[in-house]
Amino acid sequence: MVENNQHSYLIGIDIGGTFTDVIVIHDDDITVTKVPSTPMDPSIAVIQALQKLKITEGEFVHGTTIATNTLLEKSGAVTALITTHGFEDVLEIGRQNRHDLYDFNIQKPEPLANHTVRFGVKERTDSNGVIIEDLDNEHLAQIIAELKGTDVEAVAVSLLFSFLNPAHEQEIVNKLRSEFPSMYSSISSEIVPEFREYERTSTVIINSYVGPKVSMYMNNLTSKIQHPIRVMQSSGGSITSQLASREPVRTILSGPAGGVVGAYKTAIQAGINQIISIDMGGTSTDVSICPNRIQETTQSSISGYPISIPMIEIHTVGAGGGSIAQINDGGALSVGPESAGSEPGPACYGKGTDITVTDANLILGRIQSDFFLGGNMPLNSEKSKEAINSIASNINASHTDAALGIIRVVNANMERAIRNISLERGHDPRDFALLPFGGAGALHACELANEIGMSTIFIPPYPGVLSALGVAVADITKDYSRTIMLSPNQDVLERLEAEYNGMEHNARTEFQSEGLNTELLEFNRYVDIRYVGQSYEIIIPYPKSPIETSQQLIGMIGEDFENAHEQRFGYSDATQSIEIVNVRLKAILPSNKRIPTTQTIDSGDLGHPIDHRDVYFGTTSQQTPVFERSTLKSGQNIAGPALIIQFDTSIPVFPGWSAQTDSLNNLIIKKIM
Repeated sequence: MVENNQHSYLIGIDIGGTFTDVIVIHDDDITVTKVPSTPMDPSIAVIQALQKLKITEGEFVHGTTIATNTLLEKSGAVTALITTHGFEDVLEIGRQNRHDLYDFNIQKPEPLANHTVRFGVKERTDSNGVIIEDLDNEHLAQIIAELKGTDVEAVAVSLLFSFLNPAHEQEIVNKLRSEFPSMYSSISSEIVPEFREYERTSTVIINSYVGPKVSMYMNNLTSKIQHPIRVMQSSGGSITSQLASREPVRTILSGPAGGVVGAYKTAIQAGINQIISIDMGGTSTDVSICPNRIQETTQSSISGYPISIPMIEIHTVGAGGGSIAQINDGGALSVGPESAGSEPGPACYGKGTDITVTDANLILGRIQSDFFLGGNMPLNSEKSKEAINSIASNINASHTDAALGIIRVVNANMERAIRNISLERGHDPRDFALLPFGGAGALHACELANEIGMSTIFIPPYPGVLSALGVAVADITKDYSRTIMLSPNQDVLERLEAEYNGMEHNARTEFQSEGLNTELLEFNRYVDIRYVGQSYEIIIPYPKSPIETSQQLIGMIGEDFENAHEQRFGYSDATQSIEIVNVRLKAILPSNKRIPTTQTIDSGDLGHPIDHRDVYFGTTSQQTPVFERSTLKSGQNIAGPALIIQFDTSIPVFPGWSAQTDSLNNLIIKKIM
């Protein structure tokens, strides 16, 4: 049991839709636990898990879904928008691009600030950052008076070209905070100081919309733990809980980002550089590709709302262990995106009646009821069979055939997501190892790899809590950006160096204000480049080698851009002029916390099956040996069919595949050629 009288514990916390995971790292020891999530107050599950582990002190790092769920459920604050007069409807107008070109009945999401609380203030800054019309304070006073007669709980301010000159935004927010001390407010020049008015406005609106709920949750959690808490941000590094409360939009993909960090660091530690990770939890599956690095994007969309902050590139589908299966209006079997969550949960939990992916896996024997969560949470297989009978009778099939159908449907959803982030972006998935994690990821790994043509599956020691592990060992990072719009015929080198030096100075100051040692601070520079006239950019690393002239710099980043453009879009054109749109800086304070490596025992008797059970790998069941993962020895080879169980997941090894434990306790499953 973990002691509670020392400060050297590192605690990673990840709240999912079904379970809350906590992992504790102390020296080379890891302790994990999972408890059912408590959606009404997520902090309750966190405290329950910490009490279960007898932890009261340590370094706490938290992956949170509060901002995500608030946006998805449309349960945020009543939010007003103050923008430049005449541009109040930018959220309604948006852009002409359609995510489904042939859907004539496509519905845009409702703006998070409706037309009654969108205000245009008289002021104007031009495209060079020069104020050409002063802020009309009398007009602003009228807007503030109107706000007092509404039920608005948060305000977002986004003015034209404020990313070049934030003076008017700062003046407005100061007056708002003076008039409404308890009202949440944020300005676009602080959240995302970049061009593209629609995306910038959407991002700051989301920040204010989710802000009150996130800050309330953070205050609630920190009051219960009474220790500083760092929060995982979407770009893969942690920030203070105070910054997460001020800029909660940075935590939209907090938990999934932790999973990718944990997956990539674990794989690198084992000598595997290219992975496709699938994080299958209770509600959704998050897919990401890491071609020798964790990939980021600055143009994401959640529930139809654009967000322009750095995020790990993750593709999410509504396919989780708790995803509900049903017959749709067309008479076809569908799975998700609705989820049974933790309350009432899958039918096998004993409270709900909906048939889910977890129930299907239980019926097929891929989950064993008496081994679930190490036997601490027995499942009711009879409830699963009762729940699936209605679906089975509708499609004139047996309950096992219906369960197989559910698995095929959910696998198809995940296959599309994998192809989306690999083949459609110029990567051959056969060059990558599949790294499944989350409580349900390993259950589907062999079938997914078979369909996509991948030959290697890599499963780390703690796949069910890998997001919590990634959150715990993540670096401390801050992201900075600025729109500059430079063409190659300008003095590019001098301008870029001045921008980067300014951002690096700001980073050092902010890290020092948090009491952090900046001696080990690292800076990664990037530029957003496009062909002149293009409407999208590609992020290119800024050269680290010494550069003497602007011409030399343009040549280096231009070549990198051409190569990246060729891979991403299938073509490039060296005759076209390029322009540098944005500069970016990632300030990184590397984590001194490594993932503990538990060496597997490579001597003595090989691990033997603890039982033989009926498991369906196709339309008929097979008597299958069941192994406990902790008993496997280094180098031990287990040919499928087999079922390997552990506390946080279950791993079916299909016929035609073989599993072997490496010296770091990772499980490598390879296709038998």
